[in-house]
Amino acid sequence: MKKKLLKASACLLTFLLLLTPVTAHAATFNIGFKTNCEAIELVNLDTDTAVYEKNPDMRREPASLTKIMTFIVVSEQIKDLDGTKITVSKEVVDKLLGTGSSLSGIKEDDQLTAFQLLNCMLVPSGNDAALVLADYVGKGDVDAFVDLMNQKAKALGCTGTHFANPHGLHDENHYTTARDLYKITKYAMSLPHFTEITSQTRYTYKPVGGPNADKARTLSTTNYLIDRNALGGQYYYRYARGIKTGHHDQSGYCLVSTATADGYTYLCVALGAPDVTASGKEIKTRGEMLDTAALFRWAFRNLELKSILSTGDSVGEVKLKDAWNKDKLLLVAEKNYSAMLPSNVSASSVIITKNIPDTISAPVKKGQVIGTATLSYANQPLTTINLVAAESVERSELLHSANTVKSILTSVWFIVVASIIVLLVIIYIILALIYNRKKKNLRRVKKYRNM
Repeated sequence: MKKKLLKASACLLTFLLLLTPVTAHAATFNIGFKTNCEAIELVNLDTDTAVYEKNPDMRREPASLTKIMTFIVVSEQIKDLDGTKITVSKEVVDKLLGTGSSLSGIKEDDQLTAFQLLNCMLVPSGNDAALVLADYVGKGDVDAFVDLMNQKAKALGCTGTHFANPHGLHDENHYTTARDLYKITKYAMSLPHFTEITSQTRYTYKPVGGPNADKARTLSTTNYLIDRNALGGQYYYRYARGIKTGHHDQSGYCLVSTATADGYTYLCVALGAPDVTASGKEIKTRGEMLDTAALFRWAFRNLELKSILSTGDSVGEVKLKDAWNKDKLLLVAEKNYSAMLPSNVSASSVIITKNIPDTISAPVKKGQVIGTATLSYANQPLTTINLVAAESVERSELLHSANTVKSILTSVWFIVVASIIVLLVIIYIILALIYNRKKKNLRRVKKYRNM
């Protein structure tokens, strides 16, 4: 029953995600408390609006959050996850010896399905499972798999991301940003199985082949935010769903998670919570989980969706020419627009700044885009919307012809050319007068000589 509910939730969230655009608009609000993480991106998924940001474009090592992209590439390269069987080789898993990796416990010669390996990678954060999958998809060349990861990051619009491996172990050339991880995670959430897998607190499976076939294994999540039984439930947040944890010495503690309550869904990317003090003493408190839960609580308590504009709402006017008995055109909002705002703030607090031409010419069709308007709150942009014509207006050919002549006669080029012509005429007249005077004088001289 629980698995069916998870699948249904995943399908619903996938549908909602596919209806929203990719780019989040920044509208960061004051949260009123300090956070532990170096970089944070908190986004309302219902409106695709970033409601809190902290160093969203700072490059950070993502540690095991890398596996979100690994999931994406594997899912798109292996079409039949349940039917694809992969044998774990000693050569592949031995590459992790001495790295201090988090492991899922898969054994040499285990035969597992790709779906099982994805669970082993995401639930207990198994670097071994990630490497086995990358080796399989890359046909023995893990670097080829990493190339696919970087190609996908670029295709998703990530501008501050570069992967060097499929598991997230430290590498100076392995980095991303909170904003990019939002894009990556949101895309992963639109793929089958991702939400289902990352929402589990336990995963039990049996290898489908090999010496350990049919021996059940149970794996536990590393995400204490969704596990009420982990560490006495001190980090448990009942509205949280998934997604992935990450940690090593260079990255600090990292977490990507979602939460749904009261009809709203948020996604939080939290990177770089400290694991040691300045003096080198271990910090046992998981700052990334405290930050994430606190931000979710703040958002649910303090923000609500408010309707700012409806389709057809009047936003302003623009001067109109070439139309009979009409010198202004009404501009209206092209679409409905709502925004996440503080609960105690009215929609009228949103400032609308129009970007429209001084004048337009008929003919104009109803719904034709004339300009744009930027909506902002507290000096921060929320979005930019199209402003369209409220009605169709035909062109008056008589007025058009008159205005055309007028525009020609008042144009700079016409004035310049006309001035030059006038100047040339004046010069011509002056020269003609001079010439005629000289000619007349010559005649007088000749007349006197003949006398």
